[in-house]
Amino acid sequence: MRSPASAAGALVTCALLLASCAGGGGRMAGPGRLSDDRVRIGPPYTVGGRTYVPFDDRHYDEVGYASWYGGAHRGLATANGERFDPDGISAAHRTLPLPSYVEVTALDTGRTIIVRVNDRGPFRPGRIIDLSQGAARLLGIERIGQARVRVRRIEPGAADRAALLRGRPAAARADAPRPLLAALNARFAAATRAPAPESAAFVPTPPVPAAPNPLPSVPPPLAPAVPAVAARDASYVQVAALSDRGRAERLVTALGDIGTGEVLSTDGGLFRVRIGPFADDGSAASALAQARARGYQDARIVRDPAR
Repeated sequence: MRSPASAAGALVTCALLLASCAGGGGRMAGPGRLSDDRVRIGPPYTVGGRTYVPFDDRHYDEVGYASWYGGAHRGLATANGERFDPDGISAAHRTLPLPSYVEVTALDTGRTIIVRVNDRGPFRPGRIIDLSQGAARLLGIERIGQARVRVRRIEPGAADRAALLRGRPAAARADAPRPLLAALNARFAAATRAPAPESAAFVPTPPVPAAPNPLPSVPPPLAPAVPAVAARDASYVQVAALSDRGRAERLVTALGDIGTGEVLSTDGGLFRVRIGPFADDGSAASALAQARARGYQDARIVRDPAR
C-alpha cells in the first residue's frame, strides 16, 4: 500500500493546485470532474527536502518499484484537482504531466496495463509510480503491495482514454514477451546493483540555453560538402511480416520510438513492417538490437529496396 512518505503527496497537493491555477489560460477540472482538456506540467516542488522538477518527457521509460494507495484517500483531491477514486485505473508520478498516460509492466509476470497519471508521488527512493488500488488489482500486485515494474510513457488511442476517464480499464494488452522481460529484468538488476547517488533522487532540469556570446561572432569556415546517402544505399530494419495489415500498422506505431516505420505489401499477401532508413550501419544495428530486445528475434537489416 502507499507508504507514509508517498502519502506526503497530499501535503503538496494544495501548492500544486494553486501553481496550476496561477499559470493562466484554460480551465481546471473541478473536484470530481475528469478532463483531459488541459495538460499541466507545474513548477518545481519540494517534499522531504528534495526538489522535483516536472517536465514533459515524451520518452520516459524507467524500471523501479511500484506501490499503491487506496480507500484511505477516497475522495481526496489529486494534484490536478480531481477526486481520487481508488477503484479507478490511475496513478501518481513525481514529474510527468497531469494527466498523462503510461504503460506499466510487472517484471515478475509480464502483465501490462495502461494507467492515467493524475497525481503526484511516490516519494520514497526506488519507487517510481504509485498505482491506484484498482490499477494494482488489474496488474496483479494488489496482494503484494509493492512490485518491480517498467513504466513507459505512451499516447493511447481515443477509446482507451475514454475508458480510463470513466474509471474503467483500457483495452487488454499482450503480456511482455519473454525476451523483452529478460532484458527488462537485467536492466532492473543493473540499476539496483549499487546504491544510487544522492543526486539520482532529483529529476534533472531540462537544459538551459547558453547565454549569447557578447563578442562579434565569426562565421565558421564552410565544411566540405558531404554527398547525400543514396536511397539504394540506405539501411532498414525489417521487423516482421504479418498477414493482417491492421496488426502491421499497429506494430509500426508501437516501434515509433525506435525509428520511422512503414508497411510494405508483398505478392504473397503478407505485410512487411520495416523501420528506417538509417544512413549508417551503426544506427541500423542499434535499431535492430532494440527490436530484438522487444521480442522480434527474426528482425534483420535489409537494404533498399526491401528484399
